[in-house]
Amino acid sequence: MPATLESLKFTRKVRAPAADVFHAFTSPGALREWLCDIADADAHPGGRLYMWWNGGYYTSGEFTQVLPDRRLAFTWHGRAEPGDTQVRVTLKEQAGVTAVTLVHSGLGRGKKWAPVRVEYSEGWNTGLENLQSVLETGDDLRLSRRPLLGIAMSPLDIPTATQLGVPVPAGAHLDAVVEGLGAHAAGLRMDDVIVTLDGKKVHNFATLASALRNRRAGDKVRVGFYRGAERKTVTMELSPRPRLHVPPTAGELAEALRRQYVELDAELSQSLAGLLEDAAGERPTIDGWSVKETVAHLIAVERDTQAWIAELLLDAEPLDPFPGNTRQRLEATVSAYPTLPDLLAELRRAEDETVALLAALPPEFVARKGSYMRLGNFLLEMPEHTRLHIQALRAEG
Repeated sequence: MPATLESLKFTRKVRAPAADVFHAFTSPGALREWLCDIADADAHPGGRLYMWWNGGYYTSGEFTQVLPDRRLAFTWHGRAEPGDTQVRVTLKEQAGVTAVTLVHSGLGRGKKWAPVRVEYSEGWNTGLENLQSVLETGDDLRLSRRPLLGIAMSPLDIPTATQLGVPVPAGAHLDAVVEGLGAHAAGLRMDDVIVTLDGKKVHNFATLASALRNRRAGDKVRVGFYRGAERKTVTMELSPRPRLHVPPTAGELAEALRRQYVELDAELSQSLAGLLEDAAGERPTIDGWSVKETVAHLIAVERDTQAWIAELLLDAEPLDPFPGNTRQRLEATVSAYPTLPDLLAELRRAEDETVALLAALPPEFVARKGSYMRLGNFLLEMPEHTRLHIQALRAEG
């Protein structure tokens, strides 16, 4: 006789049309806005579904029922779980409020299933709370509640580890540290390599984000890191994430970003004043970027941002919209714009194009609060990335 299977049931009322809720469960980009970190979905019976979280958990399955704006169902095969399960979602809209009922069924009994049941319960309760927040206000609670370290980082690779004298092959290499935030206050500095946070190993951004998953601003965490060959440990107080005001219209958002670009361009020009062409092309280290390559990187970020916005408008967001900058890509940009004035002029043209693209956002995209707020928050936080590079350029001389 087969073992008795169990189900978990969750309900939530969302002040949004059923069509918006249905979209949130079936669009890859929308799934990333409230539930997971990477998604791929093809919402028709027999179509694929894949979701992945920064902590390393993932699930795959297929849609078994798709009735637009009313009902959907899909199978669920989670990493290292003892068996396959099923999820059924029912939507009922009345007076602009959609009642969401989600049933996760097929759970077995016994010790193997006990932790899975807990994870499902916590995951869906938290997820549906965030779904409501994203659709009603555009606020992704995973971001607004996440604290700040105050760093810019890149994954450590073996050549960089060798150059720094770090005796580990993986970790979070600090490209810059923001003054006044937690990492700076704890004594961390550029070129340190974080290897543990809160007792969890750190290999890259995903593992760092996972270690912060249940932490809040004001919490104190132990950070293990290397400074050269020396292993150090400090206690860091996590900083609050500033609440950004995303303007309600595309035109206002475009104007806010334009003003930020004007300030950044002035800061960048000031930091490069008097720099000779030959010096701008010299790399500070074998693996470091020259000043010209740093400006090429900022150009690449603008171009990738424009491509990402275009994908968002098509509701076809790629798994990784910011693949990073290879040496060859930066060298190609420097080759096309060989002088520092050429590169700075191209950067300003790219910024102007981003502003124009924002101003042209269609009303139906702005009405998708989760997508619009995610885009707005990203763009308004982007100047900090540029300022960290300006800070690094000043530190190099």
